[in-house]
Amino acid sequence: MPSREEVLAFIASQTGRVGKREIARHFDLHGADKVALKHLLKDIVDEGLVAKGRGKLVKHGALPQVVVVDIVTRDADGDLVGAPAEWDEEEHGPAPSILIALPHRPRPGDPIPGLGDRALVRLSDGGGPSDDPRPVGRVMKILDRGRARTIGVFRAVPGHGGRLLPIDKKNVGRELAIPEEAIGEARDGDLVAVDIVRTSRFGPPVARVRERLGNLKSERAVSLIALEVHGIPHVFRADTLAEAERAEPVGLGRREDWRKLPLVTIDPPDAKDHDDAVHAEPDTSGDNPGGFILTIAIADVAAYVRPGTALDREAVVRGNSVYFPDRVVPMLPERISNDLCSLRPREDRPAMACRMVIRADGRRKSHSFHRIMMRSAAKLAYAQAQAAIDGHTDETTEMLLEPVLKPLWEAYAALKRARDDREPLDLDLPERKILLKADGTVDRVVVPQRLDAHRLIEEMMILANVCAAETLDKHRTPCMYRIHDAPSMEKLMTLKEFLKSVDIALPKAALLRPSHFNQILARAASGDSAPVVNQVVLRSQSQAEYSPENIGHFGLALRRYAHFTSPIRRYADLIVHRGLIRALGLGQDGLTDGQASALAEIGAEISAAERRAMAAERETVDRLIAAHLADRVGDIFAGRIAGLTRSGLFVKLDETGADGFVPAATIGGDYYRFDEGLQALVGTRTGESWRLGDPVTVRLVEAAPVAGALRFELMSDGRSDLVGTRPSAQKARRRDDGFTNGRRARPGDKPAKPPWKKKGRR
Repeated sequence: MPSREEVLAFIASQTGRVGKREIARHFDLHGADKVALKHLLKDIVDEGLVAKGRGKLVKHGALPQVVVVDIVTRDADGDLVGAPAEWDEEEHGPAPSILIALPHRPRPGDPIPGLGDRALVRLSDGGGPSDDPRPVGRVMKILDRGRARTIGVFRAVPGHGGRLLPIDKKNVGRELAIPEEAIGEARDGDLVAVDIVRTSRFGPPVARVRERLGNLKSERAVSLIALEVHGIPHVFRADTLAEAERAEPVGLGRREDWRKLPLVTIDPPDAKDHDDAVHAEPDTSGDNPGGFILTIAIADVAAYVRPGTALDREAVVRGNSVYFPDRVVPMLPERISNDLCSLRPREDRPAMACRMVIRADGRRKSHSFHRIMMRSAAKLAYAQAQAAIDGHTDETTEMLLEPVLKPLWEAYAALKRARDDREPLDLDLPERKILLKADGTVDRVVVPQRLDAHRLIEEMMILANVCAAETLDKHRTPCMYRIHDAPSMEKLMTLKEFLKSVDIALPKAALLRPSHFNQILARAASGDSAPVVNQVVLRSQSQAEYSPENIGHFGLALRRYAHFTSPIRRYADLIVHRGLIRALGLGQDGLTDGQASALAEIGAEISAAERRAMAAERETVDRLIAAHLADRVGDIFAGRIAGLTRSGLFVKLDETGADGFVPAATIGGDYYRFDEGLQALVGTRTGESWRLGDPVTVRLVEAAPVAGALRFELMSDGRSDLVGTRPSAQKARRRDDGFTNGRRARPGDKPAKPPWKKKGRR
């Protein structure tokens, strides 16, 4: 009998509805096993895990056989990808991607879709190829032809108008022609938006310049590309700036006066806004031996940004600040973020403070929130604070060491014990930082050292976030939770299959916890598979988001969690501040009824803004590094395989962390198939394979700085130890060694054609 997880995974993998007959056939069940299957299916229907209709089962949110689709992008293989035009993400989660299948030999009158089109699509029963879980749709009718807006770099061609160089990695080399009469005000090197006005089978598509966005010769041009591509607002409206300039410093009023408490800020050395300050002291009460009193003070942004104002309307659209190597796009104007709300040393600033009493084991005994006036005692950098604790004080830290810094580190030691007991997910994923020269080009790429000073601030902020969520929950006040769901069943099945190949078993638990994943990471830590296991475990996790509905935070192993500690740069934190003001009666500028009723929409909007910012930041780093490596074409680099698709390998270089692509067609004289379970490309004839996390040597063949794309050529051989680790690999190898039907060779058998010569194979 298959397990319930295997049955659910099979139902989820099918396009359309399946019944008991199809499930029994797939798992080869007979007799009494069919009776057991019937009871199992009844249980999962009763639990709401699948829906039932007309005697068939379907995963909740499954697509109908015919669906209206908006064609939104192309994948890494250049294939069109669509999304359902109508989809309830709140009920069914993220909209599924639909691979649009085009006819191999189009006939006159066949509907041929393009980007931006809306089409009526029929989903095929068999789904996509075995290595592609996406449903496949064939276009029945084009409902609406979209006019695709494309952004690129204009290159003038004297006497012939110009060309548009694409800034999308997927379209490198696919230029657009712009006639002389269609260039508008564009000049050579400008970043422009164009409309595609004509396409043909011969020659490049023809486009017309719609808008001139800026010139790449100006400063900070690389991040400008990401801002325009992702539609990130980066110029404040006039009414927003005027409102910020009119703001006056907040006085003491009814606030508690905590200006004598020596709070300190600890931030990166280049930070311009300081929105959190910390303090710790031993608890001298007799009932808490070895305990501490912690104070976390956060800039009171709610005092300046009121609901419904111009500042507020623009902040919710931006959602968060966006951080590029060459600039910061703030959520709030500098008058607010870098001045009135920045906790500068020895200046009075309004703040929201969380006062926490913790025991010697790091567990919280009590907490309370206060609206205060504070005065920071010092502005410290992480390395500066750490050096003082390690015995290397300077003029600033000398006076703070005994009264301020040592109590903070002692309190952190207690918090660390509680964290270790909680066992949150502990992935080893070092982050790289790009250091720029004065001209904005890359100087070098470094991996900043992870210090206890970083961990101290992180743990104290997490604790304050938990306190905020619990307080709002206790007072039954709407809250913008930071939620992180457990891994989906499909991802767990993929992870389980992969772990088998490295002799690690996924723990058999009814409910997996972060500690189970930590056990997997610990088992792999001492072996060569550690990097790949970290990557695969990371990819098995869900994406965190904001929501007024609490489901807990899986990765942190917390039942309630909300972002409270960065209202200068995250709108979600400002919502939480307003909720606390409302719940505790701390003023008239708390959460309004109108905002409370719209939290679901706000949560979806700021979650999308967060994903948008992450993509823009990542692409900007790619462009900067591609420009940095452009004059090193032909050089040899060491790296690791960071991703795989059926079309090739993604390699991350050890030296810079740059990501580049190795097309499968350039690897060697074999046909390579992508094995998702092994996370490897495996040669069907030779068995040679490349696996996620494998060290490789590559030569840089091409660099496209505008698109942030690098193309590599493999210089090292693949591995051979994966052959035969899975039954499917055995069968594929026997077939492609020249004998059909997967049987062994017999006298008189004739060798079959090599796989690349078979009909329909590339």
